This record gives sequence, structure tokens and C-alpha cells, in this order.
Amino acid sequence: QVQLVESGGGLVQPGGSLRLSCAASIGILSIARMGWYRQAPGKQRELVAVISIGGRTNYADSVKGRFTISRDNAKNTVYLQMHSLTPEDTAVYYCNANSLGDYWGQGTQVTVSS
Repeated sequence: QVQLVESGGGLVQPGGSLRLSCAASIGILSIARMGWYRQAPGKQRELVAVISIGGRTNYADSVKGRFTISRDNAKNTVYLQMHSLTPEDTAVYYCNANSLGDYWGQGTQVTVSS
């Protein structure tokens, strides 16, 4: 079983930046794929970005060029660096680990507002 703890959310003005962190309870080198998803009020949870064990990444079209997912294997942590944030990025952001099943963190709120 994998436990995930997200951090780094908060309130930011439009155009600002945030970095989310997701710390895993096991070595992430044993996790095939990790990613970030988000869910805005009244909407379904959607993929934001994923990164494979080999470092291959994939992004939602809406965040390409603005968000970057990365992993630090030594710290068992995955990051989501977000730039040029807009109100449409407001959501609860969830970390996901896919390793013989799906595991989710508790979520961290990101609010983009002036």
C-alpha cells in the first residue's frame, strides 16, 4: 500500500506560481507511474500531468507550457511546478500513484484569485 501526502497549495493571484509536492511512503522507483489530477467544484476529476518511472511525461492540453511535473527519487517525492496560473486552474489537486492499483492523496486546494 502506498500513502501519499500533498502539500504546497494555497491562494495565489492570476499570473502567479505555485509548486505542489507529493511525498510517497515507499520508494517511488517501485511505482510505475505517478501523476497529478484536479477536481474543480461541480466538475469531474481530470488528469493534469503524469510521469513514468522512466521519466516520460504527459500533460493535459490546458496546462502544457505552464506546468511541469518532476520526480526526485531520492526524496520519494513528485512535484508539480505551476506557472501563469489562471482562475480556471482553481481546484483541489490530488496526487496519484499507479502501482498494482491506484492510490490517492488527500488533496490540496489551489485557489487562483485576485
